[in-house]
Formats: sequence, structure tokens, C-alpha cells
Amino acid sequence: MSLMQVACAILVPLLWGYQYVPIKIGLSEFPPLFFLGLRFIAMALLLVPFVARPTRQQLVSIVKVSIFVSTLNFGLMYTGLGLGTATHAAVVYQLSTPFIILLSWPMLGERPSLRTVLGILTAFVGVVLASGGRISGDSIAILFIALAAFAYALGNVMTKRYGLNDPLMLLAWMSLFTIPTTLLGSLMLEHGQLEAFRAADLQGWMSLAYTVLIGGIAGFGMWFWLISQCTMSRVAPFSLLMPVFGVLSSVLFLGEQLSMMLIIGAVLTLVGVAVSQRTTAPPYAEQATRSHQNSTQQQKVH
Repeated sequence: MSLMQVACAILVPLLWGYQYVPIKIGLSEFPPLFFLGLRFIAMALLLVPFVARPTRQQLVSIVKVSIFVSTLNFGLMYTGLGLGTATHAAVVYQLSTPFIILLSWPMLGERPSLRTVLGILTAFVGVVLASGGRISGDSIAILFIALAAFAYALGNVMTKRYGLNDPLMLLAWMSLFTIPTTLLGSLMLEHGQLEAFRAADLQGWMSLAYTVLIGGIAGFGMWFWLISQCTMSRVAPFSLLMPVFGVLSSVLFLGEQLSMMLIIGAVLTLVGVAVSQRTTAPPYAEQATRSHQNSTQQQKVH
């Protein structure tokens, strides 16, 4: 990975780690699926007028990806956050990283090396330690977050498999296609949407703005760009930094105590991610990446 790619791979989990607090604040003022629908409406309005229109083949692929990355991932995660705590979510959601590595083997031909596996396991232990080892809690909330992690992982691998290499186009149209499903789900499963919309204060709207501009457009824009440029075994381990940044943000901005467990866990996570990046991608993984890029280039030519 180039220096720019590494910088973006670190910046994305930082932006997403800081997002847990705004989401939790937003969910205290809006029903989960309604809050999610507002997010995708705002992102579609900001992006769709300024990006390219996808081809018919790309359109089908984007719809498939949006089902997993947007509808199922965010729907399950926001619901789980509404039922449980941000700490539980931050830890359990890191299952998405091993899910990505495992799914990339049969779907992309990217067999993980032993060093990558050891690095991921080390980083995951660091995540649990940084969060104080608190992964117990409401079983239904944890189940929702785990299912969200799997949906997110599958959507990421599908993005790579389909060669969707225009990050903002993908994000724009994915957001647009997710609006009907989230609002329909909100209409069927939730109540009090209009009352929440009228009663929301500045803090609630600022939380929504963060999820749209920072976590959504900036975070996912860089993440999809990284997926298009690198193998999944290179990119995925960086997401394990997200809960570390999330816990650190609570120390900095919410006044929570900095513990020795947090320091040890953060260092262990950083070591694990560094170890996973030292391996050289095997020829079949690099060949898979080049074939996806060549396929995309041929589609543009035709």
C-alpha cells in the first residue's frame, strides 16, 4: 500500500470510531430506521446530481451491494445500537473483519496468509481489551450487531467482485436505492417519526450531519476507493482500529477515564494491524485484483 492509501486506511476508522457517539445521540431523538432514512436522503441529495449515471450492469450490481452494505448493515446496526450500548457494538461489529477475510477466499481467490490471520487475531484481542473486555450484554442487541457485521462484510466483498471502482457514484446511487427500503421498514416497524422530526434539537441534527458528511460521504468514499485499489486482506485489518478510536474519543470528549487496559489494548491492536500489513500479497490475490481492474476498464471502453 502507498503512503496515501495507508493514511486513508487509518483516517477512515478514526472517522467511523468517532461516529458511535453521534449515532447514539441521534437514536435518542429519532427512531432507528427513520434516522437511517434521513441519512440516506441527505446523502443522495448531496451526491446524485454530481456523479455519473451507472450503466445497466453497474446498476444491478449497485442494487445488490446496497441491500447488504446499506439496508441490512445499517438497519441491523442502528437497531442493535438502539437496544444495546455503543461499547458492545464497537466490539461485536469487529467480526466484520474476519468475515471479510473469510469471504474473500471463495469469492475473490484471496487466500489469507498465516501472518495476516495472526495479525487479525492479535488486533481483535486488543479491541476487546481496549473496550474493557465488556462484550457481554443484551443477547438480542449483540445478535443484531453480529448480523450487521456479516452483511457489511459480504457487501464489501461484492463491491470488489463487481469492480465498482467509482466510490462517489457507488455511494450516491447506493444511498438513493436504500431510501425506499429504510423508510418502508420505518413505516411498518416504528412510530412517532413526525413527532421526532419536529421535536429534534440542534444536537440531534448535528449528529445526523456527522453521519452524512463525515461518516458517510468522507468515510465511505475513502473506504470504497481503498477497496478498488487494494486487496481485501490489506484493507480489512485497518477497520479493527475503529473501536480503539471510538473508546479514545469517549475519553477525550466525554471525560471517561483512561485506563491501563485501554492503553494495552490500543497498542496491541496497532501491533496486530501492523503485523497483518507486513505480509506480501500472494500472486493469486494480486492477479485477482488486476483482473477486476481490467474488467472495469473493459466495461468503460464498451
